Amino acid sequence: MPAPDPQDAGRCCSRRTVQKRLPILSWLPRYSLAWLQLDLIAGATVGLTVVPQALAYAEVAGLPVQYGLYSSFMGCFVYCFLGTAKDVTLGPTAIMSLLVSSYAFHDPVYAVLLAFLSGCIQLAMGLLRLGFLLDFISCPVIKGFTSAASITISFNQVKNILGLQGIPRQFFLQVYQTLRRIGETRAGDAILGLVCLVALTGLGAMKSRLPRAPSVEPLSTRVSYLIVWISATARNALVVLFAGLVAYSFQVMGSQPFTLTGKIPQGLPAFQLPLFSEVAPNGTVPFSRMVQDMGAGLAVVPLMGLLETIAIAKAFASQNDYRIDPNQELLAMGITNILGSFVSSYPVTGSFGRTAVNAQTGVCTPAGGLVTGALVLLSLAYLTSFFYYIPKAALAAVIICAVVPMFDAGIFRTLWRVKRLDLVPLSVTFLLCFWEVQYGIVAGVLVSGVLLLYPIARPPIKVSDRGELLVQPGSSLHFPAIEYLRDTVCRHALAASSPCSVILDCRHISSIDYTVVVGLADLLQELRKEGLSLAFCDLQENVLQVLLSADLEEFQHFTSWQEAEQRGKAELGSSRAALLPCAESSPRASGRIQPGAFAGVASR
Repeated sequence: MPAPDPQDAGRCCSRRTVQKRLPILSWLPRYSLAWLQLDLIAGATVGLTVVPQALAYAEVAGLPVQYGLYSSFMGCFVYCFLGTAKDVTLGPTAIMSLLVSSYAFHDPVYAVLLAFLSGCIQLAMGLLRLGFLLDFISCPVIKGFTSAASITISFNQVKNILGLQGIPRQFFLQVYQTLRRIGETRAGDAILGLVCLVALTGLGAMKSRLPRAPSVEPLSTRVSYLIVWISATARNALVVLFAGLVAYSFQVMGSQPFTLTGKIPQGLPAFQLPLFSEVAPNGTVPFSRMVQDMGAGLAVVPLMGLLETIAIAKAFASQNDYRIDPNQELLAMGITNILGSFVSSYPVTGSFGRTAVNAQTGVCTPAGGLVTGALVLLSLAYLTSFFYYIPKAALAAVIICAVVPMFDAGIFRTLWRVKRLDLVPLSVTFLLCFWEVQYGIVAGVLVSGVLLLYPIARPPIKVSDRGELLVQPGSSLHFPAIEYLRDTVCRHALAASSPCSVILDCRHISSIDYTVVVGLADLLQELRKEGLSLAFCDLQENVLQVLLSADLEEFQHFTSWQEAEQRGKAELGSSRAALLPCAESSPRASGRIQPGAFAGVASR
């Protein structure tokens, strides 16, 4: 058999590397006409969903509505080339819009710069393969945040349903002012908003109860099914279109009972660098001040964006039997936000609702996003004059119906049944998010971190007296735990009715660090002063090598605790006889770990 050509192997490796960085190259050579038909249908369906949602989410972000559309097309194009999940669609979402509202201060310049900086952070994380950092945001924190966001976003839209103006955006002030001014409700907005809510809820329920598409039924049945399916799937677009036509009819008749979206600039956004400073009435705000103003948002926004996207991608990859590359998803997100900032986009992420629509319509590749992006661009180019007549109450109904399912009431009951301690980060995040979103997320992560670190600092330690004192740590030993281990061993050893040797069963210890080694050296010294010995048993190979390299004085290790127990009984007498010389012995060689490296001694 001829030897493999190194050049062929190198070319193959290079090809795999390029395909990994440009996933489009893995499916484009196999693209077929059948795939094209399904991608066109899915892309058009998602496009009919994203346009009204984009207008509505810009309202949540506190920005002019055109910024929702500006944020809706770049992700469709970029993800087609760089994404690894066929179902995922990138664009504005309720969660990200709420975060932008908190950190961009309803200022488009801040929002666009936040997209650029978030993209840079996400891109760096992808290049450095730091996707594992997202694993430190626990499920209770995410559930607490999304449930609180569902309530705050929904209530934020109540003012548009009621037609109230001048309501503050802080949640508690919002509740107070809305209730205080409820008598100022505009009847037209309230009636239209409630009708849109009922229509959206009914169409959504209809879609969830639709059976599978008939394949052998008569043509009339299949056409009827298709009409119902399209009406339910594109319900947001239909409801907004209906509300706009009603508002236009009143405008033609010379009266207008609704609060309208208003004039929207027509045409595509200019392709330009985001502004790195802003001209304010009292002077120019420099880049450093803008970054300082955004503060924790530069960490929260990119991390939450990545978390939402990867969680959605993993869920649909598992459902549809394919794999994703989390680090490649970070790259796709980062480049999307960087390029999006050049077209005045605010930060975007994966949308669960639109991704579900994409999957249910049978999308085959990310090419469906090209159709969605094209529809958004066509809307910007030709339909903005129609958007003038869209009532804000209709957009508010779209938002409320989109975010209400995010509230997970069952998670509280589930955690109470499964693990009640996890209710702490859930409740902390949930409650503080009503005050400020960033406080809720940061506090929840910190509480989760404490709950994660506490078992490391206080590992389970089983102590049994079998003539010898057998100490069995239940997990690996790290530096926060060594003082706890020393205190436990000394307390039980000195409380024993008769002197005995101590056996440390290390079967569950897979790793130790230098601080632990120093602590064990001190423990050996303390027990020796009391005429007691310390033996180690069941050491794993890597832990044994660390302890042997430390050159601990009188270090003993055995293969099992039974062997250590027999040896300890035989040497107990000689160990007590050697107490005084050991206590007064000269310092050890400089190459050994010196006892007493800790400032304090174990409590007795």
